[in-house]
Amino acid sequence: MSESISNAPSPSEGESWPKRYSDFVEEIIVGTMKGRIASKEQVYRLLSEALVGGVGEIFERCLLERQAQVEEQQKTGTEMQQAKALRQSRALKVLAEAWERWQKDNQAKSASTAAISQLQAAPEEDRLSVLFQILDPNQTYVFNRKQIGLLAEELLQAEADLQPLGRGLNQGLKAFAAMESHLIGWMYDAPQRAVGFESSRQQVSPWKYWAQHTSSSLAQELFVGQTENRSAYELAEAQTNVDLSAWIELAILLRGMQGGLVAWFDKQPYSLTGGKNLAAMTFLTFALLWSELSGGFRENEQLPDRQAETLSRATFQVSLQILRAFAQRDSFPLYGGILASFSGDSFRETMGYLDQPLRALEKTQEKARILTLVAYSQGWVGDVETSLELHYEALELAQSAEDQRCAIANLNHISRAKLKLQDYEGAIAQGQRALILARQTGDQQGEAQAIVSTAYSEVQQAQAQERPNVDRLALTVEQLRQALQRAEKVGDRVSQTLCSSGLGQAYLLLGRNRAAQEALELAIKLALQTGNADLHGVCRVYLTEALYQQNEETEALFQGCLGMYLLEQRGAPEWRQAAGIVSIIQGKRSEEGFELALQARRSEMIGLIGVDGFDYLPRLLEKYREG
Repeated sequence: MSESISNAPSPSEGESWPKRYSDFVEEIIVGTMKGRIASKEQVYRLLSEALVGGVGEIFERCLLERQAQVEEQQKTGTEMQQAKALRQSRALKVLAEAWERWQKDNQAKSASTAAISQLQAAPEEDRLSVLFQILDPNQTYVFNRKQIGLLAEELLQAEADLQPLGRGLNQGLKAFAAMESHLIGWMYDAPQRAVGFESSRQQVSPWKYWAQHTSSSLAQELFVGQTENRSAYELAEAQTNVDLSAWIELAILLRGMQGGLVAWFDKQPYSLTGGKNLAAMTFLTFALLWSELSGGFRENEQLPDRQAETLSRATFQVSLQILRAFAQRDSFPLYGGILASFSGDSFRETMGYLDQPLRALEKTQEKARILTLVAYSQGWVGDVETSLELHYEALELAQSAEDQRCAIANLNHISRAKLKLQDYEGAIAQGQRALILARQTGDQQGEAQAIVSTAYSEVQQAQAQERPNVDRLALTVEQLRQALQRAEKVGDRVSQTLCSSGLGQAYLLLGRNRAAQEALELAIKLALQTGNADLHGVCRVYLTEALYQQNEETEALFQGCLGMYLLEQRGAPEWRQAAGIVSIIQGKRSEEGFELALQARRSEMIGLIGVDGFDYLPRLLEKYREG
């Protein structure tokens, strides 16, 4: 390889960059074909020596032109020319791979150099915030583990006051490397394979498990606190001195854990123990941890005010970064929620804990999406009024940000919230708005959801009418059947549950009791899988009626007892509908015969409502008769 190509900083007099790089490409081809270049590493080294920053695009153009010439010769040349061109193309392929590798390495080095300059220019008290900003996953250039390692090495070779940052990054990478193989281990140690970040309701807590598999003292303290249902707020508030390297180590460890968990959950099929729900829960759990740490530093009275303020700002910055990264995901669950609990009590007043970071987010697409998720979750746990209020706020933000998919999702959620409030006209109107907008924008998921929302609302409205329109109901049945097929294809079990329930109720109104029974049995199975307690109870009630209409009184008694208990516990008035049928059946039998019928299904009932629920059934029937 000529010295003028490999080492000269610029072209010689009378030589241009295109000429220099064209010659270099040719020398690589010739050297490879004559056996002087024998490895990819050798090609990469020669390319690295030849390239000069700022003119790489000229080399790329020369490489592409030569590749085009070789491809043309392969197509149109003689047999001998084609054979030669084939060997040339192999050499060019190795050179192209080396060029791609050089670009990545050079980009990493440039990003690392720019990061060092930023940190050097920043006031000492702001360097943690600047470092967290540099590592923000929402930027165009995202530092991966290898590049964080490169940045750590350069920081350790920089001036003394930057070296603690480098030590923290290195320690964090080592801490995550040690943790990586244990990320999901708690799921396999838990006897019932419970999944969630709660501690009190499962025998093997992930936090406890992780605390046992890290040597990071700060991480251990945080994880043990979560195991004991103590907010991360307390950890930050109790700090009397701050080891900057330790906090950077914790940040890198948590970043790696979050990414690893999300990647694993994303690969899981839709279920209560995997999938989008748990990926969503992971993002929000880690965002909450950083938000709590920020709050604790803000109230810390043992650190100098400036230091406490700096730490509060830096940790809060990470919380916002996580929320933004989550909201920008292609798989963001616009039709899902936080269906598992965070550390501590169920749902842990999620809106309260997210209130500060949500208020800090400007009126953006990200805020609209996060609010959509939180609103859905509030509705899931029964707070329909709060859910509706948040969905309206999310709808307004989504419309301002021109995020049509998010706006359509909120219209669908508003429709279903109004349905729970028995505002059938409002539910149908919002569902139709969602349907029109979805068809205008080509949002197929939104369209499918809108068809389900509207059709199910129409069935509910028909239930409330003395004389439902049979023709209209038949049309609704066809819409629900088509929606059910579509939901089955995409694995949308929430919509499948609604469709099956709606079909069952519609068939009942049409007098097709056997078809109603089949649809409602499917709906109950799906409701149990998705954890939809409201629909579970409602379907039991209508299944009771379908069975009673077919003179299957023993099975109707079993379903009716379950339905009335489940709905009464949820505060739903429909429990009286099931209790009415159970009372009729009770009246047809002797006291002993009725008791024997209950005892015959005792074990099945206890499996669903517990011993206390089974023992409460006679009192519930008395409550019904008392009015």
